[in-house]
Amino acid sequence: MENLYNDIVNKKAKISLVGLGYVGLPIAVAFSKHANVIGFDISAEKIEQYKNGIDPTNEVGHEELSKCGALFTADSSKLREAIFHIVAVPTPISSDKNPNLKPLESASRLVGKNLVSGSVVVYESTVYPGVTEDICVPILEKESGLKCGIDFKVGYSPERINPGDKEHRLENIVKIVSGMDSDTLDIVAKVYELVVEAGVHRAESIKVAEAAKVIENAQRDINIAFMNELAIIFDKLNIDTKAVLKAAGTKWNFLRFFPGLVGGHCIGVDPYYLTYKAEQIGYSSQVILAGRHINDNMGKYVAEKTAKMLFKNSGNADSVKVGIFGLTFKENCPDIRNTRVIDIINELHEYGIEVFVYDPLADTIEVKHEYGLTLVSEADIKDLDALVLAVAHDEFKKIKEWKRFFKNNKPGVFVDVKGVAQPDDMSEYKYWRL
Repeated sequence: MENLYNDIVNKKAKISLVGLGYVGLPIAVAFSKHANVIGFDISAEKIEQYKNGIDPTNEVGHEELSKCGALFTADSSKLREAIFHIVAVPTPISSDKNPNLKPLESASRLVGKNLVSGSVVVYESTVYPGVTEDICVPILEKESGLKCGIDFKVGYSPERINPGDKEHRLENIVKIVSGMDSDTLDIVAKVYELVVEAGVHRAESIKVAEAAKVIENAQRDINIAFMNELAIIFDKLNIDTKAVLKAAGTKWNFLRFFPGLVGGHCIGVDPYYLTYKAEQIGYSSQVILAGRHINDNMGKYVAEKTAKMLFKNSGNADSVKVGIFGLTFKENCPDIRNTRVIDIINELHEYGIEVFVYDPLADTIEVKHEYGLTLVSEADIKDLDALVLAVAHDEFKKIKEWKRFFKNNKPGVFVDVKGVAQPDDMSEYKYWRL
């Protein structure tokens, strides 16, 4: 396999990226600086944007994308030109909280149909231990007519890109790599070392690498759930949670987590992959699912708190207007996948409350398609009875005067989910933060 690596470096062999979203696109751009890259996605519209140097993810940037030498295509037959394939498609959950592997299975079929002898296929999608070898490999074999371990090899290298994070990037995050055997591990490691300056960690097996990825986010989920539970308790005790965490954080070994809505494509999803596999082997999760239950209900909790404050302030929670600032799953990022702000909106609708949603980063067409919501402009946010600051975009932090959004320019109920404002500055409002 040493020849394969040399061929990639000397641009005699091509690398393909299957799935060009928030994860796949940065990887394709990074590798294109060192190798010939084919970037494939089933969305022809997305491919056209990339060809025109437009980056809707904001992960790479328009200028960097314009300079990218990768071949972007929606033609799956082009994959036959590559010999090192990286699959980076989403792995969501279904409505019943079970893993939805359809995108991964579909990608495996496309790769399999275009697989040539001597290829290496590396999966980056977050999965539970065993998916790569037990589900993906049989699909590759069936579609290609080739035999894994003889005609082609597989590896797993979980994505660690954090959407919207300009500090922790592909290049400076240690990359976990794994392979079905020592030769595969070696080639996968060397290829990723071309773009990952922080280096790689060679996992003992594919299953170890799969497990490592899924517990990274499960750990964060559990810690945030603890913070959310504390926020509920302290709210009932009329104690400011953020003040408590600030005091506790003066101890050197206190873990710095904060309460909030837990959404996105990883933290709010990955724990279900682990608990699904646990149930398959006869173990019912206690801690992980308890944390998921708390975090899944925080949007409803915020909405209920908002409605109660509205009723207390106006005596009527029915004929009022609420403005929601922010819809994306995290700050300074256009990604709306699995955003839990939608839970706040849906619960307020249950109360019969009129809701206006404003997010300058979210794509209006995507929001309409995914959630059936029509985003409004900042100019449309007026005459509010309550304002929910749901996402801490930098653009929102620059707003100094919030009164202009309220009815009669008079401060009303202000719900600060992320604790952006200082309570002392919000004395005119009926202010509450998580």
